[in-house]
This record gives sequence, C-alpha cells and structure tokens, in this order.
Amino acid sequence: MKNNVKNSSVASKKNKDSVTVSASYLRNIEKKVDDLETIIEVSSIISSTLDYSRLISIVMEKAKHIMQSEACSILQYDKESNTLVSEFAITGQRVTSNVLSKDRVTFNMGQGIAGWVAEHLEPVVIKDVYLDERFYRKANQLNNFETKSLIAVPLVGRRGLLGVAMVMNSKDKGHFSDYDAGIFQTFCVQISAAIENSRFYTEAVQMEKFRQGLEIASVLQKSFLPETPAFKKGNLHVSATNIPAEKIGGDIYDFLEPVSGSIGVLVGDVSGKGISAALYMAKIISDFRYKSKMIERPEVVFNRLNEGLSNSPMGMFLTASYFVVNVITGQFTVSAAGHPPFLWVSNSGVKVMDVPSGPPLGILHYEYTSSEFTLKSGDSLLILTDGVFDAKNINGERLGFECLVSFVKEHREKDTLVQAIIDFVQDFSNGAEMSDDITLVELKWQ
Repeated sequence: MKNNVKNSSVASKKNKDSVTVSASYLRNIEKKVDDLETIIEVSSIISSTLDYSRLISIVMEKAKHIMQSEACSILQYDKESNTLVSEFAITGQRVTSNVLSKDRVTFNMGQGIAGWVAEHLEPVVIKDVYLDERFYRKANQLNNFETKSLIAVPLVGRRGLLGVAMVMNSKDKGHFSDYDAGIFQTFCVQISAAIENSRFYTEAVQMEKFRQGLEIASVLQKSFLPETPAFKKGNLHVSATNIPAEKIGGDIYDFLEPVSGSIGVLVGDVSGKGISAALYMAKIISDFRYKSKMIERPEVVFNRLNEGLSNSPMGMFLTASYFVVNVITGQFTVSAAGHPPFLWVSNSGVKVMDVPSGPPLGILHYEYTSSEFTLKSGDSLLILTDGVFDAKNINGERLGFECLVSFVKEHREKDTLVQAIIDFVQDFSNGAEMSDDITLVELKWQ
C-alpha cells in the first residue's frame, strides 16, 4: 500500500513539471531569440568597421529584417542648421542615398513625426499615420514611398541628439506592436553607437591630417624666415625675437642687403591664422625679396609690394614697417603700412615714433611715403607687432601700449632689454592663453 502511494506521488510530480505550449508561443520565443542574436551580431559589426556608409547600411538592413518592415530610414541631425537631413533609406532590397530625390530631404525641428521625436527626444509608435496630426503628408511625395505605420526613435549619444531612426509599414501585420518598439529602441542604441564611433574616428583622422598639415606649414614658414635671428653689418646690429601663439604664426620679419652699404629690415603682421596665413606669408616674403632688390627707397618697395598683393584673397592683408639703414652714416629711412609705432631708445629717453603711415598692404591702391632720421651711437629702435601690447591676463585685461612704453622707459638701460620686455609680457599674461603672436626686432646702432 505504501509503495502504491509513493509511485502515485512521483507520477503526480512529473505531471506538474510537464508544460504544454502552443506552436505560436514557441515561434514567438524563437523570434525573440533570433532578434537578440541579431542584436549581438550588429554589436560585433559595429566594433569591426568604422566605414560609416557600409556600417549604417548593414545595421539598417538588419533592423528592417528584424522588424519585418517595408522600409527603414535614418535622418541625421545637423546642429548648425538645427534640421534633420534624410541621408539613408532602405526600401525593398535597395539602399539609396538622398531618398529618391536629387536633393536630400530636410525637416525642421518639430516638423513631421521625425521632427517631433527629435524635439522631444521621445520614441513613438503610430498604427495609422493618417490619423496622427503630426504626420507630414508631403513626406510620402518627397520620398516616393507611402508610409502607413511607423516606429520613430531618437538617436542620442554622449554629445546629444544625433538623429532619428524610423521603420515603416509592418509586413506581417497591420501595425507595429509594443514589443517591436522595444526591440527597435534596443537597435537604435547600436545605431547611435555606430554613428558616434564613426564620427569620432573621422574626426581623429581629420585632426591627424590637420596636424600634419600644420607641421608642414610650420616648417615651410620657418624656412622663409632668416636662417638666424641676429644679423650684423657695419655699425648696425639687428636681432629678432618671434613667439607664435600657435603652431603657425602670422608675424613676419626679414633682413637683407638691397644695395651695398645698406640693410633692409621688414617687420609685419599677416591677417588671419593657420595654414592660409602661412602660405600668404610665404608669398609676401618671396615678393618682398624680389621687389626690394637694388631699391634703396622703402616707399618704392611698398608701392610695388602693395600692387602685387592687390589680388589677394578677400580679407588677407599685411601691416608692416620697412626700414632701410645706411650702415656707415646711421641714416634710417622708413615706410609704414598700418603698423604700430616703433620706439626710439636713447640715452635721453624713449620716444614713440608714430611716423606717417598708409593703409595695410593688399587692401587698396595707395602711394606710400617715407620718413628719415639718424641714430647716434648707442641708440636703438624697437619694432614690434601688436601681439606684444595686446597680451591679456587671466582676467581678460589688456596690457596696453602705454604700459609697455612705461616699462621700456624704466628699463631702457638694460643690456638685455628685448628679453626683459618678453619676460614682462609673459609675466603679465601668466596663466592666460596667448591670443596673438609676439615679435620684437631691435635695430641697435653701435
């Protein structure tokens, strides 16, 4: 009797462990497993390629397959214009760019369902788009595709909104379900990661190319400057100090011997920054060296140089001062083109030399003039660019030309005056980023 009870208990337990399910339930389980496997597959694809077009095409094709939808599209967010731009669409077996239109389809923020999703950063599931007042009916005409139902999900990354992903028209049922929406949102996490990874990679490549370009431009720029920053001829000693704010500077200086017994010294500041300014500077120095040969008058050189720069790109110009010095007599002749005044340092004091000046070179036709004066033994000239007195401290306060002149007056007897000025400017702006190049050229009559 006891054995019969025991056997009956075991059989009862076995019956409780056995579960009968329908075939449709098993198909649903199998589909969910397939969906998760596809998501894992997409994750591996994302980590294996950084080719944006190829990667997005694969991801979208997988999304269309999982969602059993007729179409899938991605609209990228353009931060500058604050719009959504339809870049990719998959309909049937075809991948198209520009969505069957000559021009990319653009939506304003808030326009249409995609615009609403981008603006509110919320996903939507719409069973019938024609019953939704947010639906932009012209979208069907622009895309040459009839949308009936859809899921739209915002693509969000670490930098904010990236775009909107959508699947349209369920193939195997009248509309998408909440389960479909959950799966697609999971997919969109992968799409967001794909976009960000690709952008980070593209930016890194561009930055490396830009860095290499800066290196080349920097080498090019330095090759056009004098081989040594110091030069001596007769009674004249010339020395230059140049500190660029960035890899490539806009300040230039040059010294040469236009005719026997004379030295020409050019100090200037090219408008703009970066590679374009470096190339412009190279052109200016080449033109200057060619046009200054056998010419003793600096105003003649400026007139010729200005004419040659008249076809410069819009916004490019040069402020400069050009000195021609007789190394026997100490007579200086200078022509100025929109450049800051220079300083005459002597035993009796410091004089601000604000000589008559024309406009910067390369802006308009102008007949430049010159001024003449003679230095005495021990006198020197300090020619500088505006980066010296435009230096700012961490509070945004500007050093100023008057403050610079006061410092020079107080320390004019120092043998290392130029270095003292550089130290003074750098101490003033300590902790603040350099906003402009610093160039100082000293012409000393010994």
